[in-house]
Amino acid sequence: QGLVLGIYSNEKDESATQFTSAGDAFDRLVSGKLRELLSLSGPPLKKGKTRMFHGLHQDFPSVVVVGLGKKNAGVNDQENWNESKENIRAAVAVGCRQMQDLEVPYVEVDSCGDAQAAAEGAVLGLHEYNELKQKKKPVVTPQLHGSAEREAWQKGVTYAEGQNLARYLMEAPANYITPLKFAEYIEQKLRSFSNVKVHIRPESWIATQQMGAFLSVAKEPPIFLEIHYLGGANTNDSPLVFVGKGVTFDSGGISLKPSSGMDAMRADMGGAATVCSAIVTAAALKLPLNIIGLAPLCENMPSGKANKPGDVVRAKNGKTIQVDNTDAEGRLLLADALCYAQNFNTRAIVNAATLTGAMDVALGSAATGVFTNSSWLWTHLYEASIVTGDRVWRMPLFEHYTKQVTDCPLADLSNIGKYSRAGGACTAAAFLKEFVTASHWAHLDIAGVMSNKDEVPYLRKGMAGRPTRTLVELAARLSQDS
Repeated sequence: QGLVLGIYSNEKDESATQFTSAGDAFDRLVSGKLRELLSLSGPPLKKGKTRMFHGLHQDFPSVVVVGLGKKNAGVNDQENWNESKENIRAAVAVGCRQMQDLEVPYVEVDSCGDAQAAAEGAVLGLHEYNELKQKKKPVVTPQLHGSAEREAWQKGVTYAEGQNLARYLMEAPANYITPLKFAEYIEQKLRSFSNVKVHIRPESWIATQQMGAFLSVAKEPPIFLEIHYLGGANTNDSPLVFVGKGVTFDSGGISLKPSSGMDAMRADMGGAATVCSAIVTAAALKLPLNIIGLAPLCENMPSGKANKPGDVVRAKNGKTIQVDNTDAEGRLLLADALCYAQNFNTRAIVNAATLTGAMDVALGSAATGVFTNSSWLWTHLYEASIVTGDRVWRMPLFEHYTKQVTDCPLADLSNIGKYSRAGGACTAAAFLKEFVTASHWAHLDIAGVMSNKDEVPYLRKGMAGRPTRTLVELAARLSQDS
């Protein structure tokens, strides 16, 4: 098996080697040979860089030393994250991938002073969707080096596995993850928890709920997935409600998207994937609060029955909507789901959706855009994101944007702003606000963080599953803030 050890940058003396406590212990075990080899192998290791050594110890034929950067980096106010945690995640991920390249099946990982971050880096860094390939990368099982911090390590594994579940769902082809298959997969993941109830609501139920906006998009059999996690001391306590957009493939409908890059729209159910995965993780962590998950699931495809530009549909709360662009379908699904969410005497409602290209233009992949009517909820989201490194950024929810969706010739609302592309993420959020009466609500536009090229070093290229860990951390914080 292999061993991944951390080493810090020494600000005062760049030539000095500063191991973690595990690194120091291993160096003593091999009579100082590791320190000696490091000094002979080249300049001091920079953050995220690695050196590999072989034959130092019979129990660990291969050892990778990874650069962690400054020892006490802590929270970086300019970057809005805990830099120490991010450095650990990135360093451990690259170390574990090197072991995978060597086909080492078991890897012990130095906690690097934060076992949860180390576990997240290892489990997130090794994940890759290769379900449909005959040739697969070797499976590597990471485990904690040493006996301390085991609880924190396991918590990190659980957080990371939650995000990997979302990545799996988002990456899978749309013909493998249909609305029904998505719902059944989540149901299977939650089957072992006695305090979770899953309802897979068919089209007939959706019709009885008068969800006309959702049904207008969903010409193929839709599913309304409803999950109840009853982790609170009292099952009647007000729940945190997660709502996720679940378009398992988005062609744009009659307002057809360009063919280039359309294959990525298999992940347009990223909102549903992240909120459902967050609930699976909360159940695994046994968080002491009640959570309800709602995911309207369907495809958005052109057909003889599809919405036409200019059609008017009626939402669950009675408001009429002029569908001026059939590619702005996600807000139609969410409108009805948000109306339904308010049946539950909610503590807070958080919806997530790959909603607008405008959000990607505004923030790129640096952070999830958050629109909220609640400073209390924003504070919890923001603080959660600093810990996870999966950042959020508050966007405006001004009346200025509301007027652009309510000034509509045929109906109460238009599903796009009157000035078309101007402030597109903001007008989409203003549209959703028209279906919310809860005093604590946040809309997370995750279009910009849907996929990863090379921006997040501990995620491989592909669908990112962001911000699952931030949603889990939010739930954990709300469970303590009673």
